[in-house]
Amino acid sequence: MLLNDVKEMKLLDPGNMLGIEDSLPDQCERAWDIADSFLLPEMTMPEKVVVTGLGGSAISGDIMRALVADQSSAPVVVNRDYTLPAFVNEKTLVFVDSYSGNTEETLSAYSIARARGAMTVCITTGGKLKEMAQADNSPVITIPAGQPPRTATGYILMPMLNVMQRMGLIAPVDGDVAEAVSLMRSQREALRMEVEADNNPAKQLALMLENKMPLVYGNSEPMGVMAFRWKCQFNENSKIYAGWNAFPELNHNEIMAWSFLGELTERFFLILLSDEGAHPRLKTRVSITEKIMRDRVGGIHEIKSQGESLLARMMSINYIGDYTTLYLALLYNADPMEINAINHLKAELAKV
Repeated sequence: MLLNDVKEMKLLDPGNMLGIEDSLPDQCERAWDIADSFLLPEMTMPEKVVVTGLGGSAISGDIMRALVADQSSAPVVVNRDYTLPAFVNEKTLVFVDSYSGNTEETLSAYSIARARGAMTVCITTGGKLKEMAQADNSPVITIPAGQPPRTATGYILMPMLNVMQRMGLIAPVDGDVAEAVSLMRSQREALRMEVEADNNPAKQLALMLENKMPLVYGNSEPMGVMAFRWKCQFNENSKIYAGWNAFPELNHNEIMAWSFLGELTERFFLILLSDEGAHPRLKTRVSITEKIMRDRVGGIHEIKSQGESLLARMMSINYIGDYTTLYLALLYNADPMEINAINHLKAELAKV
């Protein structure tokens, strides 16, 4: 079997995406240390927080928004655009996230933030963003380069949480970070490529998904963020289309989408991302919905979060999703690192 052949998997993964994935716990730990040693300039307490970024840089903003929703004294909004919401002003803290430092939408949003007098903290490996920020004397947290942005979740997320903690916007999360790192290191021992499929949950799920279209549902707002993350990883890593949604919203619309087209819906495979921290009524909704859909889709598989803190639980779900999408790419004989269509689009935009 391919997924038990380490030599063959390495040939199909020339960019060593699986090796990069192995390092995610260490990345998170290193990112926290980088942010901890960063000299944060004195800033006034913001009334609002905006995270502006795209793709792999923006998903960390979604994770942070879900993590701090019940404790931050300032609302957190994630912005994926060339512009910024009208409310952004001098009382707004704007995290400007671009792993490459050259994301054109993010560079545009940064310029607008500065023009409006907003407080900015840039998180990047370098590029034009770092140049612009240094010229403006805007704080820049420089993170290590050399990997695809979608694999740098820890490098973007941890500095934002660190700054939020140091500014007094959230309670200390040092312990949550340590728990998440320890938990992912434990997960890694079951998920890495050297572990054969019989004992590897990510490989088992990838095999279930072969020739199916993944549909990822989260049983809460935080798991909805993770469902979107899984969807994006299926797109970029596995090179396939995937759907996502979250409870309870999907019970008010999407649940009706499974009434007809039996032959088509049988090609879908439903992945339920479950968190014990979800509201009891949400758990009831998931149970009823699962019964409704069981005979209408090609399969259903539940992934349960692990850990005590919400950060650990979200990162545990993220970790198995990343591995699953990489193994599925190999099953399709696709290079998980390759993003030719995205690069072509950027090249064409550069001509305009």
